[in-house]
Amino acid sequence: MDPRNVTHKESPSSILNFTLEESFFEEKPAACRVTRHEDLSDGEKVFSVSELSFSLKKRVETTFAAVCVRGEISNLRQHSSGHIYFALKDDQAVLDAVYWKGALRARRVVLEEGLEVRCWAQLTTYPARSKYQLVVNHYELAGQGALLKMLEDRKQRLLHEGVFDQKHKKKLPFLPRKIGVVTSPTGAVLRDILHRIADRFPISVVVWPVLVQGEEAAFQVAEAVRRFNTFPLRNRPDVLIVARGGGSFEDLLPFNEENVVRAVFDSAIPVISAIGHETDTTLIDFAADIRAPTPTAAAELVVPRRHTLLSNLATLYHQLGQALERYADKKKHCLHACIMPPVWRITGIKTQELDHYTDKLTTHMYTVLRASYAYFTKVCFRLWSPSERFLINDQHIKALSAAQMKAMGVLFETQKTALRHAVDLLEKVSFARLLKRGFAFVRSPDGSVIASAAEAQRKERFDVVFYDGTCTVAPIKGKRSKSASKQEKFVWT
Repeated sequence: MDPRNVTHKESPSSILNFTLEESFFEEKPAACRVTRHEDLSDGEKVFSVSELSFSLKKRVETTFAAVCVRGEISNLRQHSSGHIYFALKDDQAVLDAVYWKGALRARRVVLEEGLEVRCWAQLTTYPARSKYQLVVNHYELAGQGALLKMLEDRKQRLLHEGVFDQKHKKKLPFLPRKIGVVTSPTGAVLRDILHRIADRFPISVVVWPVLVQGEEAAFQVAEAVRRFNTFPLRNRPDVLIVARGGGSFEDLLPFNEENVVRAVFDSAIPVISAIGHETDTTLIDFAADIRAPTPTAAAELVVPRRHTLLSNLATLYHQLGQALERYADKKKHCLHACIMPPVWRITGIKTQELDHYTDKLTTHMYTVLRASYAYFTKVCFRLWSPSERFLINDQHIKALSAAQMKAMGVLFETQKTALRHAVDLLEKVSFARLLKRGFAFVRSPDGSVIASAAEAQRKERFDVVFYDGTCTVAPIKGKRSKSASKQEKFVWT
């Protein structure tokens, strides 16, 4: 196939920006023709392998000194020497590439497997292997979609490592002695931060000027954070502010770089992230100890308002004075309570308690002595002879008999007196006393009491009981005249 007829096929995943020079193919080296050595004519040049290889290398590097190639990264590997080797591929071809160690600092995006990038490079050959490759000078992601995918993969990887965990977050000091600011020295962000700090609470501010966009921005920001942490303790800021104003998605890419995120995560000084506007989010915001929506808000977070502190201090001073007064009054009352009362008041109570315990002790002693005497008597009684024991028991029985007779006499007199009182009471409530006063009561022959005249009329006869005897009466049953009394007439029988 004639190389002059080769045309590059452009596709969304592979763009090669160069033009083929016809002169490159006009001269055909003699070594390209297969000729036996003994058949060579005079004056025809014979190339060695090295001469032809380096001649081809020189011609390729001269012709394709600056090309831009778009493709997907594959077979990515970093050598121990620091160089990075990879391949750019599309759906039809693969092109080897190398990224030298000296160009690594200019990287804006870390190369990763599967990323689609645009590389500005020089095409060259590798004579020892008879292969050609790209020597990449710099590169960028091809399209925002690939960039977002790369950032999301990086975010998930750092999240899995625990870089964004809340347990690693450090608290901000209440009133820092010194504040470190990492930002551009020429932007309005620095002026806003300094003005707000001076307005709220004037504090010493150390500014580390860095680029906030471009290829060197990520390296400078990460280096500034690390260098702040190397300061001696007496000169080290108490808090750091990494700030940048608003910008496009590409302008904020340095603050998504892994070296910046890890520098903020490894910082022993609390870091406040204030990148872009409130709606802008970068990976450094997740690694920082606190995220501020704007640089001005970061200045408000790092220092309190001086007037508010003075007002709170005055309030606390007043409360402290009142608390001290209450404490002094309390101790005064405690001191008064601790003053010793008169001696007679103390000794009088104790003397009374002593008398009480003395009485209890005496009673207990008598109880113990009586019990001991009874036990002793019982033991001694067992030691006596039967005749002595009989005599003692006889005396004891006589004493018990006399006591029993005396108790019976007393009981008899008591019962006799109680009976006399009962008889007197019975006589007082007896109806015989009423009968002697002229009263009488009526009863039927069976002994039941008749309480009304109608009931007596129904009886054949009934008895009228007086105090000195009983009369039997029969009611008169007959017609009564109109002039007769309404009361019943009775006759004696």
